[in-house]
Amino acid sequence: MTSETHARPGAPDGLAAELLEVALEAAGAAGALLRDGRPADLAVAATKSSPIDVVTEMDLAAEKLITGVLERRRPHDALLGEEGADRAGTSGVRWVVDPLDGTVNYLYGLPSWSVSVAAEYEGETLVGVVAAPMRGETFRAVLGGGAWLGGTRLACRAAAPLDQALVATGFAYLQPRRAQQAEVAREVVPRVRDIRRGGSAAIDLCDVAAGRLDAYYERGLNPWDLAAGVLIAREAGALTGGRPGRPASGELALAGTPAVFEALQPLLEAAGAWHD
Repeated sequence: MTSETHARPGAPDGLAAELLEVALEAAGAAGALLRDGRPADLAVAATKSSPIDVVTEMDLAAEKLITGVLERRRPHDALLGEEGADRAGTSGVRWVVDPLDGTVNYLYGLPSWSVSVAAEYEGETLVGVVAAPMRGETFRAVLGGGAWLGGTRLACRAAAPLDQALVATGFAYLQPRRAQQAEVAREVVPRVRDIRRGGSAAIDLCDVAAGRLDAYYERGLNPWDLAAGVLIAREAGALTGGRPGRPASGELALAGTPAVFEALQPLLEAAGAWHD
């Protein structure tokens, strides 16, 4: 076992290494399916929160593939997936899966989409894997073992003031929330270097880990959007959270270099980034 798979105290010996291996298999297989199996006539299969919040047949196929891997490798674990997979378990492990993060990008043929697979042990995220097949990148982290991209250990950017920070965000598919998020962005833009909107929360969190962004924030995310990416960002030295004193959640999720996090969090609080 390498140093990156040393589990936190209390986790059974070898559990982190096993979960990481399974997560890499599941994310890799789903990523290959999505990359190589995308039909030329890909269409919307269903909608969720609004007519522009879409699901494609490939979202469903990727989740089915991941579910199959987990049932074969870890049949006693619980599972929560974006596209409806939900089962109880008896092992203390729960998988939190987004089979296609960035569905609209994928629908339009844009490359910024990913597969996010996280494993919790007794309620704490122990392993996170984010595969970004069109980049040829797979990010991974184990609690206490650092964040990695291939053989490179990741570290977030060096300290910089907020006005020199490159900050990513995202926007919801519910129109009233989008309007409020636009108002928040108006408050943020003049105070930072620039804003980016990539379309995949998991990739944005990994880009904070890799030093490609100084921070990322968004309201309205779900556990499957956050679980793997938050662990990867935190293991690379980023601070993560929501409103002051609270963890990242659907109310607000924020990750950034320590200096930018400390400056951006109160700005987002004052701007009302946590409510519609």
